[in-house]
Amino acid sequence: MGLLRKTSASLRYGTATATQSGGMDQLLRNPAIVNGLRKVESRVARLSGSSALPGINAGASRVINSGGKRLRPALTLATAMALGKTPDRRVITAAACVELIHAGSLVHDDLMDRATERRGAATLNSDLGDGKALVIGDFMLARAGLAAITSVSRPVAEVLAATVVELAEGQYLETTDLFNPRRTEASALRSITGKTAALFRASCLVAAVCAQASPEDRARMAAYGERFGLIFQILDDLLDLTATSEQLGKPAGNDLKQGVYSLPLILSKANFLTNGDISLQRGISDEQVAAILAQLRQTTMVETTIEYCRGLAAEALAALPEIGDHEIAGILRSLPTAYINTIIRTINRPALTSTS
Repeated sequence: MGLLRKTSASLRYGTATATQSGGMDQLLRNPAIVNGLRKVESRVARLSGSSALPGINAGASRVINSGGKRLRPALTLATAMALGKTPDRRVITAAACVELIHAGSLVHDDLMDRATERRGAATLNSDLGDGKALVIGDFMLARAGLAAITSVSRPVAEVLAATVVELAEGQYLETTDLFNPRRTEASALRSITGKTAALFRASCLVAAVCAQASPEDRARMAAYGERFGLIFQILDDLLDLTATSEQLGKPAGNDLKQGVYSLPLILSKANFLTNGDISLQRGISDEQVAAILAQLRQTTMVETTIEYCRGLAAEALAALPEIGDHEIAGILRSLPTAYINTIIRTINRPALTSTS
């Protein structure tokens, strides 16, 4: 039944064409952005290795080198180019600060989740202990702020400092709703806007500030980044409920164990209490998680969530300002839908190759 439902979803949404999926590839393969990301990578390496303590440098560098597409700094570079600004030293440093904040927040996320694995490798907290991991995460956030104020500008530093505040608030809001089956869509949105979408918003906004864009264009690019960030987090939550541990690089269904009623659950009204025998409870076993995941795969959760994200993608496109660079304009316009299509393919892939 699960196989049939997933296959029908694939037929309903279709297989993404090369044009549809091109937004991600175009962003990360655009020659100017590729060149800029090389400089960002070098700047991040210098910043993450700038502590007087070798242990902190080693831990921060390990996080930075653990993988990732560098999507957030790529958006910073693309936004600068969209607004007529060649990525100069200030833009490169701003992009590096964004990535450093992202990396530091991942260390803190792993601490809060007591995660032992990320991207297929052991987390800092599992190897070094909570105390050292916490300090390394703090160092990365602080180093980004220092670089922003000394090497970019005060306005950019203020954007990033405000974003770190939102990251903390968004994560805190999530903890207040753990194991709460009455969590609302508004509450979930407020949390993920803070803990994830705010940094995507900042990725675009710091570039707009560096480009000395008009207040309207700054607001438009910030709104675009925020909407894309919401799509990113919602689909990440969906993958936690539909993908395999191998695909995720961490245990599948981890949000269920943490007691997170994520937006895909809320949107699909997949109420665990319906049958009177399933709910998110502390200490839930692996077997119970597997049973809940199996039940969810019989619902319309995937379809409902994808449609919701398509609405956010439309809002993101509507927010974009007039962009003179047609190539960059095409990349930014296609990115939200392309990312959605990438996730659809990921979700469909296990079903289409399953022999069960």
